[in-house]
Amino acid sequence: MKTFLSDISKKEFPVSEKVSAQTIRHSILTLIQKENPNFSHDSYLSLSELNNYRDKAVADYLIKEVGELTELEKTVLSSVTKNNTLTDKISGDKKKKLSTGQKVADKVAAFGGSWTFIISFGVFIIIWIAINFFWLINKGFDPYPFILLNLILSCLAALQAPVIMMSQNRQEEKDRERAKKDYMINLKSELEIRALHEKIDHFIMNQQQELLDLQKTQIDMMNDILRRVGPQN
Repeated sequence: MKTFLSDISKKEFPVSEKVSAQTIRHSILTLIQKENPNFSHDSYLSLSELNNYRDKAVADYLIKEVGELTELEKTVLSSVTKNNTLTDKISGDKKKKLSTGQKVADKVAAFGGSWTFIISFGVFIIIWIAINFFWLINKGFDPYPFILLNLILSCLAALQAPVIMMSQNRQEEKDRERAKKDYMINLKSELEIRALHEKIDHFIMNQQQELLDLQKTQIDMMNDILRRVGPQN
């Protein structure tokens, strides 16, 4: 198997991984030359080494745009460099087991915010007023102005409000986690698109370089033919 010597690590790699510095994007080449000053346009490196510098370029881009990397950015960067998917980590998160109080809060919030509660409680108030005002002729257990009914309504509102707030706070926590996951997926998509653009540019530059080399070879062959044919004329 034919091999070549990398100008960066001075190690041997298969010729199939040989990459010319002339086909490397300027931003990546600048990063390579920063760490390896002797690396010039006539140098070569392996594809695996180039991918390592691509990963470094992605990390530098994140630090430049975001600043100090948080755990979210580090997770995304690790996923990009290792070619892993984020969906496995996101869907693999264990669901938190709800406590009894949280289950009760969710049920109370669901029932308290439904038309069933409004209609049933409205019917209860109407029946309460009808019994005390009409049937017992305002001499029942809660005559007008229905002080006991007002007390019941006040106690119900005082207890129902914090329970509903507990459920809403937990829902907001869910929304924050969902937003974090969406941010991670969107960030990785952006980085993958940037990497894809870089690879396409590299492919185009490599194809152009191969075409130029082919044209030079054809020109040399034609010049050689002209030199051979020239003296005979």
